[in-house]
Amino acid sequence: MKNKIILFWVIVFITIASIAVIHFKPISLGLDLVGGSRLVLEAQPSSDVKKITPEVMDSLQFAIENRVNALGVGETVVQKVGDKRLMVEIPNITDTKKAKEFLGETAQLEFKEPGEITADGYQDWLPTGLTGKDLKKASVSTSTTGEWIVSLEFNAEGAQKFADLTRRLVGKQMAIFFNDKFQSAPRINEEIVGGRAQISGGADGGFEYEEVKNMVDLLNAGALPVGAEIIEENSVGPSLGADSIQKSEFAGLIGISLVMLFMIIYYRAPGVIASIALCIYSVIVFAIFKLIPVTLTLAGIAGFILSIGMAVDANILIFERTKEELKTGRSLFTAINSGFDRAFTSIFDSNMSTIITCAILYLLGTGTVKGFALTLAIGVLVSMFSAITVTKNLMHIVFGTGELKHPGLFGLKASDINKSYVATETKKEKAKFGVLN
Repeated sequence: MKNKIILFWVIVFITIASIAVIHFKPISLGLDLVGGSRLVLEAQPSSDVKKITPEVMDSLQFAIENRVNALGVGETVVQKVGDKRLMVEIPNITDTKKAKEFLGETAQLEFKEPGEITADGYQDWLPTGLTGKDLKKASVSTSTTGEWIVSLEFNAEGAQKFADLTRRLVGKQMAIFFNDKFQSAPRINEEIVGGRAQISGGADGGFEYEEVKNMVDLLNAGALPVGAEIIEENSVGPSLGADSIQKSEFAGLIGISLVMLFMIIYYRAPGVIASIALCIYSVIVFAIFKLIPVTLTLAGIAGFILSIGMAVDANILIFERTKEELKTGRSLFTAINSGFDRAFTSIFDSNMSTIITCAILYLLGTGTVKGFALTLAIGVLVSMFSAITVTKNLMHIVFGTGELKHPGLFGLKASDINKSYVATETKKEKAKFGVLN
């Protein structure tokens, strides 16, 4: 019983922590709930890519999705429209100019070496062949003096190029250009191996954080495979709005209340415990949504509500099994344990089939379908914890190890419960074969 008390307080702690997360952390809502921006991009042929093929559009779609995700925006929809157009829906972005600039930039990073001094006294810089294509990743960092810098890590080929370049330029300067704009020209004192470099200073004597963050996002997103011209831009208002959100919340409360009422009327005391476990389940799931964070759309809310129904379904299986065990004459403690054990296989199989379906939908679906699959999968996983751990622990805490003195608490009559066999004396030789006197 001591372990069950400890587990009970662990559940209480998790619930309180979840309530704190819900209270302090804001929820992220999708385009259909808060509005946003809708942009239509058209792929432009270039000297390198003369024809826009389906493969080129797949690469462009992937690159655009990476860039939008780098903006910190969830539940974005990037889908093909026709043969050479993409529609991009970005929720909760008010600065559409920033989004347009971000989607259109190519993030050209170049390392150059000094050339001739021009007639007007300016240093000419020559390409070295080391560019952003040789980059593995970029990150925001700070220098020893506390200035914001961009830390660079090259891939294997880029690291070799960088080592060769710095060895050749010992005692000279090496310039770094970003989108054809001069950033810095550090002096190379020795060969630099290991494939790491940094962009610091800037032409005006130091970067602001937003500058560095924007450079890192663009470098990590990579260059677009072809040019993409924005041919249409719309500001989208919320299709549901605050009023519809309130109505959805009200409808959800009515649905949960009716489910809880049914559980209490039909299953009596276990129904009350299941209702408490359902409240704990809802709090934990909603807290997880905020922690990940999950961007909630109407489809995501539907997945969450569906998972609530599955959580109740698990409790129904457990309670029916427990009632069957009580009818055979088992003690209350044994019936509860046996009911949970016998129901576990059915609960596990049904939930795993749902999770597999969610995984397929998430991997192959679009943004809205992915949101539905993610919320449903999280809900199903937490429902298993709620039904198997929370409900079972509360049942043991409430009923303890005593006998069932009031069958009505489980919706049973005294006449429904049979007498169990009692083993009075059994010889060792017979006991191993299951023979009882």
